[in-house]
Amino acid sequence: MLLPSFYDFCCRVRTLSGIDTLEQIPRQLARLRAAHPMIVSDKGVGAAGLIDKVVQAMGDGLKIGAVYDQVPVDSDYKVVDDAAKVYRRNGCDAIIAIGGGSVIDTAKGINIVVSLGGDSLLAYEGFGAVNRRLRPLVVVPTTAGTGSEMTLVAVIADPDRKIKMLFPSYFILPDLAVIDPRMTQTLPDFLTASTAMDAMTHACEAYFCLEKNPLSDSFALRAIRLISQHLLEVVKNPGDLNGRLALANASAMAGIAFSNSMVGMVHNLGHTVGALCHVPHGVAMSIFLPYGLAYNLGKAADPIGELLFPLAGPEVFAATPKKERPAKVIAHIRRMNEDLHAATGGKHPRCLKEVTGRDGSQLVPRSLLPAIAEATLLDGARLTNPEEMLPADALPVLEHAWEGTPLGR
Repeated sequence: MLLPSFYDFCCRVRTLSGIDTLEQIPRQLARLRAAHPMIVSDKGVGAAGLIDKVVQAMGDGLKIGAVYDQVPVDSDYKVVDDAAKVYRRNGCDAIIAIGGGSVIDTAKGINIVVSLGGDSLLAYEGFGAVNRRLRPLVVVPTTAGTGSEMTLVAVIADPDRKIKMLFPSYFILPDLAVIDPRMTQTLPDFLTASTAMDAMTHACEAYFCLEKNPLSDSFALRAIRLISQHLLEVVKNPGDLNGRLALANASAMAGIAFSNSMVGMVHNLGHTVGALCHVPHGVAMSIFLPYGLAYNLGKAADPIGELLFPLAGPEVFAATPKKERPAKVIAHIRRMNEDLHAATGGKHPRCLKEVTGRDGSQLVPRSLLPAIAEATLLDGARLTNPEEMLPADALPVLEHAWEGTPLGR
């Protein structure tokens, strides 16, 4: 795979990382000339005490204008529009997003509406619609996975059309990312696993998809190494703050990587099963990643093989013949999922048929796979995948991922 002769790389999010960084938020918002922020979060984050933790850490330095904690797992534009009304009604001048990817993307959507005007986010769908600076946005991630604190896109669902809309713009980038491992300490083991595998997927796809470039490569490789070194240990020992900080930094680096090089079929498939079947994004990523790697071997075997170095370490990489490295990468990812499945007592799914709802029902019926394959045409992530993937190509991948059997190419 040849490197691009031209590439566009941008990373302008100010980042504070480390234990006790929450306390820096008031000073940073003052620098942005904001003093009356709205907190955007969800009920789970609030129940875990994380909103209170942020407010207490900030002390008396800020007057919180409003708290909107109604963001669902898969947020949609109606939630954004509702929250924008709360922002305006309370005279807020900034947003502090406390949560995972859905919360952060919702906050980005809110910022679009309150900054650019209008009553609905739908007015700003697509490329080029967000074309000027927005209000101050501070992001405090509570998962180490989405990397949304570093990305120039928001992914928001339209439940009426059953699609996930993309809102890409450099102006959507947060002004400040606050990475504090205290914010992921209460994350359950299975969410720690799936969100970190989301970050792993961001980094892997950033490294082998069509818009890869030397700068995004460097962030991707380091993110993969940190996740490979620390994830299983953190799942087994949730109080490991140093390990959690490593995963949070890896998530941010993976976010920088894929925001500048884009993703491919793994996200294409994940977005589609998320929109149609409500499969959590991190779960979908962990399941589809080995299949995305296998599917792309014909066009991207060399960069995929290079992933063995950060995944398994220099000794394994050096001892493995070049032609065998891609297969070993896929085997390593599959083994990671097996290890996480065991470490979480079976709560980390390894295939689509193991993904269940709260009532134990199967979220992805096998009979729905043809419809999912057809719907992959609606997602733009397919455009930067090395190999073409039409619905007829996607269906056997989905069938293997449903059963959990390896994909032969």
